[in-house]
Amino acid sequence: MPRTDAVLRDPRLLQAARRLGPGSVKAAVRQAQEQARHGSVAPEDVVDTALALLPPTAGGLRPVINATGVLLHTNLGRAPLSAAARQAVRDAAGPTDVELDLATGVRARRGRSALAALRARVPVAPAAHVVNNGAAALVLAATALAADREIVISRGEMVEIGDGFRLPDLLVSTGARLREVGTTNRTDVTDYAEAVGPRTGFVLKVHPSNFRVTGFTRAAATRDLVALGVPVVVDIGSGLLAPHPLLPDEPDAETELRAGAALVTASGDKLLGGPQCGLLLGDAELVHRLARHPLARALRVDKLTLAALEATLTGPATPTATALTADPGELTRRAERLAAALGDAGIDVRAVGSAATVGGGGAPGVTLPSAALSLPERYVAALRTGPLPVVGRVEAGRCLLDLRAVPAEDDERLAGAVRRAAEG
Repeated sequence: MPRTDAVLRDPRLLQAARRLGPGSVKAAVRQAQEQARHGSVAPEDVVDTALALLPPTAGGLRPVINATGVLLHTNLGRAPLSAAARQAVRDAAGPTDVELDLATGVRARRGRSALAALRARVPVAPAAHVVNNGAAALVLAATALAADREIVISRGEMVEIGDGFRLPDLLVSTGARLREVGTTNRTDVTDYAEAVGPRTGFVLKVHPSNFRVTGFTRAAATRDLVALGVPVVVDIGSGLLAPHPLLPDEPDAETELRAGAALVTASGDKLLGGPQCGLLLGDAELVHRLARHPLARALRVDKLTLAALEATLTGPATPTATALTADPGELTRRAERLAAALGDAGIDVRAVGSAATVGGGGAPGVTLPSAALSLPERYVAALRTGPLPVVGRVEAGRCLLDLRAVPAEDDERLAGAVRRAAEG
């Protein structure tokens, strides 16, 4: 049995230790030695076995290919960052001027360039602030504006936002009291008017972004609520900054602010296509009040998020935007090319039509025509657990790999993953 110190001096393991840390390498070596003691590997193969046992990165998160057909898959981290945003994160990983004015040498406003980029994308917004997620944006607004006061909200907008977290519980935790008005399917502006009074902190309008209510329904418009004379906070949820032709029913920050909303809150990692963060846009005095609230310190974003957000706002089209506007004909051609190449290798595969969705609590009910590779159902687990995990979906007893959320440059990697799964 080779000695541990001798094994660890192997150049390949020394290089791995610099990349992954000595603890991970030593653990892999000991595991390989244990296998050798039990005879499952030869003693001379301990180094090769240890190398094979090492994780690909020092972190526990593994990159995957999202072939589910859900563009913003919450379990897969929602929006993938653009190449520009990834480079910005790498650049910001070391010391940066996040709170320093290099010209004067004095302290500067944190995230000033990212906030300027956000305002440039929504010029109608007098001011902007960023916190660590969409729920935090609402919590900050409720704490600063309605602690020990009332938030007037429609019963039809008291939603669950995922993983068992419910908006009413979130708001009540800030010390605010909810004044519920209307019914599940119909709430008129008169319902709000009857509830507004001296104890009103603000009227909250929430976009029910992960479900749809159809039929005998009514909802009050932001413009009508503004006439009540109290601040109107609109949570648009999905982070659409301006109207989008493919999503005519999805609310956007520009439209709501033009309608008179005092404050608009949204998520940055949904349709905006950026990192997880919460966006606050609106009245300058109101935003300044929120930004200077003590809770804002606990909810602030780090330099990596600010860097990724700014690059998302100023850089080229995000992967989310590209996937959303993908040409169905080109998706079909990609699926046919991949199916032909994999079929030549003897794999049971065919190109089929598919229907993708936005996901991530955005554009409920909207389906996007797409194309997919159809494989036997056993490929679902084999692809998900492979060296390069590919996450698809099961439909009609087949494994579907939808291409709408898969960048075209990943086609060869996807094909390689399918070939490895076939061999296994």
